[in-house]
Amino acid sequence: MHYCQRCDEPVAMAPRGDLAVCPDCGHTEPARRLPLFIVTGASGSGKTTVLPHLVRGLPECLVFDADWLIGPFERACEFGEVDWPALRDAWLSVAHGAAQSGRPTVLLAPFTREQLDVLAGRRWIRELYFAVLDCPDDVRTARLEARPRWRERAIDRHLAFAAHLRATVDPVVRTDDVSPEQSAAHIIAWVNRTLSP
Repeated sequence: MHYCQRCDEPVAMAPRGDLAVCPDCGHTEPARRLPLFIVTGASGSGKTTVLPHLVRGLPECLVFDADWLIGPFERACEFGEVDWPALRDAWLSVAHGAAQSGRPTVLLAPFTREQLDVLAGRRWIRELYFAVLDCPDDVRTARLEARPRWRERAIDRHLAFAAHLRATVDPVVRTDDVSPEQSAAHIIAWVNRTLSP
């Protein structure tokens, strides 16, 4: 969120191209907006597994796993419950901050367009692009069951979310019949195609 540094009261600025503009006094400041790439997927789809391959293959981007902020948000939120809309909005702010250095963000996160489009930080992102990592239900179930006991499973909920993503997000990148490097290569090619003029 940009606030005007000229007004005596805090006034939220609005995006106009690659500027932040104060609606009260007209003051402007640079506020570059770049695309945000969301690599979504239900739990067990392979987001964490492909992360290091994306970091190596996309040096022009900043690549993050959304789970990295869950712990801090649990500690910051009352009763240890994560405020999920606030967490998603925080990632939009991180992506906008990264854009100021000229680098787009690739975020591995179980987010949907509908969840992000309603957030305050969305207006500071130029475009949202989504791809989904996916695998068959039996593979996902086996992956979730193999997790340590402290990891949340909720298999039926994750299978339902996977079906929703499979039906609504394109492209779909499989993670069950190829190596993590091959899955990452599909994502890398998608990002590079989208960024190419």
